[in-house]
Amino acid sequence: MKNSVREPRQERSIEKKNKIIAAGYELFSENGYYGTNTAEIARRAGVSTGIVYGYFADKRDILVCVLEIYINKVCEPFFRLLDGLRSPVDFNAVIPEALDLIIEMHKSNRNMHEALHSLSGTDEAVRNQFIALEDEVTVKIAERLSNLGVKLDNPMEKIHFAMDMVQSFSHEYIYDKHEYINYAAMRDIVINSLSALFVQPK
Repeated sequence: MKNSVREPRQERSIEKKNKIIAAGYELFSENGYYGTNTAEIARRAGVSTGIVYGYFADKRDILVCVLEIYINKVCEPFFRLLDGLRSPVDFNAVIPEALDLIIEMHKSNRNMHEALHSLSGTDEAVRNQFIALEDEVTVKIAERLSNLGVKLDNPMEKIHFAMDMVQSFSHEYIYDKHEYINYAAMRDIVINSLSALFVQPK
């Protein structure tokens, strides 16, 4: 995702740039990307519009930085869980914990998640960034499980399918909320399905 963000060296300039990015994060989350303009970001950051353009060519350059922060923010708790796994891996304990963690991630970042994912259908660079994230997470999980001695047939396929299942359930649980769905029962179905994927061959 190319951008023309200027990297300041002085501490005061770095602080201003970070304030602009933080303001962009807040406003994109509150109003969406298209519902936010550069002047509003400048006001929220407490700087002039000219200063914003001193660091960023346009609003989309701010989005580039916001997307990077968002990805790091939502991935950090899961990567911490992954790093904390020990052999032998107890999937019956890990799977519900990971599922609930990802649901909470979606819930606590709901507005920003919706704002960014709404762009993935029209902005190829944003879509590619999310695909790259999926690739990174898939590889990290596969490598971590392999290092812990977990042997799986078709590990990449199973992990990627598991990620799709968790993502789909999280969206259903947080955003859709059909009245006829028993979400506790659906959660159990998801957990059982994930557990079946990771049964190691004898």
